[in-house]
Amino acid sequence: MQTASKKVINGWALYDWANSVYSLVITSTIFPAYYVAITSDNNETTADTVSIFGRTFINTSLYNYALAIAFIIVAIMSPFLSSIADFKGNKKQFLFFFCTMGSLACSGLYFFDDSNLVYGLTCVIIACVGFWGSLVFYNSYLPEIAAPEDQDRVSAKGFMMGYIGSIILQIICFILVLIPEKFGITTGKASQISFLLVGIWWWGFAQMALIRLPKGIPSESKVKSNLILGGYQELNKVWQQIKKLPILKRYLLAFFFYNMGVQTVMLAATLYGKSELQIPTTNLIVSILLIQFIAIPGAYLISKLSDKVGNFKALLFCIVFWMLLCVGGFLLPVGGTYQFYILALLVGFVMGGIQSLSRSTYSKILPQTKDTTSFFSFYDVTEKIAIVIGMFSYASINEITGSQRNSVLALILFFATGLVILILANQKNKLKHQKAEGLL
Repeated sequence: MQTASKKVINGWALYDWANSVYSLVITSTIFPAYYVAITSDNNETTADTVSIFGRTFINTSLYNYALAIAFIIVAIMSPFLSSIADFKGNKKQFLFFFCTMGSLACSGLYFFDDSNLVYGLTCVIIACVGFWGSLVFYNSYLPEIAAPEDQDRVSAKGFMMGYIGSIILQIICFILVLIPEKFGITTGKASQISFLLVGIWWWGFAQMALIRLPKGIPSESKVKSNLILGGYQELNKVWQQIKKLPILKRYLLAFFFYNMGVQTVMLAATLYGKSELQIPTTNLIVSILLIQFIAIPGAYLISKLSDKVGNFKALLFCIVFWMLLCVGGFLLPVGGTYQFYILALLVGFVMGGIQSLSRSTYSKILPQTKDTTSFFSFYDVTEKIAIVIGMFSYASINEITGSQRNSVLALILFFATGLVILILANQKNKLKHQKAEGLL
């Protein structure tokens, strides 16, 4: 196949520009800091707890549990949604639906304060479902619009566009939060306005992307009856195919474990910095901006590394790097703002690269098929289940031991498991190519 026109590729990447503001403002910077602020008792000698549905939780653990619930929802519903999209070729409509749902939930956080915790967490769950639900259909466009030799480049372009777009809005929100008095508002109100801006930005730019994206390609192989159950049947069909493809099977298993660590770090980093390390909110936002700035050249350089040494070796490098980062995060001192900045720079370098490379590697080793949404649904379900386990593990270890440091250290086990399995997948891949070249 040939890579689609520049207009289509730019349109696809523009959706990353649109939705990445959710990842930065809501997941990584302003919202976690705002949440900790309104659920804290402002006493450093006691744990910050909240009561909900008759049970008392550590505030950060409750937030992590809420995110885990959102990922369970996405994992359950994405198979039948992707099956319908594959059969009818209407993935664009589903992308629009989840984009709209997520952006409205982000805007709804404008009304969240310390008097309506359940409402705020509900908006968080809906926004998370909207964001990750839309990615099922967004990611599945990649093998349809880019030839295999261009998929690393196109995938990296999406992530880089996302970083640039999110930085722009983050700076606007940062100014609001840093000097709210200049605008006649409080810091809390500045945060709430930031959530509203995320919803507007996400939805508005997404419409520009959707205009440029092609319609999905209907699959004639789908059973036309009982589409809801058919989605899970399709997922099983994908699994049956994957079991016969040892390289793909091992790669997905490795991805399951190392991505468990990657996503948990990314989702919990701000809460860790705010509540465990006592990093001021302003410094946290600066550190996350540093991550975004360095992630742009980081994604590009890791893409180039994959061109030189291959996707598997580049991913192995990234995983080892992440393991070292976990050790560094565990050792950070309380109030160590500058050490936190250094760690943020290192996280930024490898963060975008491993996500982009994971997506394009999967796309490259897929079998020839029109049912790309179903295969990417399987990929996304794998990712979501990994995140659920990662977030529940992180929150549970925090509640049992009373320290998020132990949770961070435990993540090394996920990375190490993924590393070993990926090494085995790489060896299998080498043997395949040697046989193809007549060397064995």
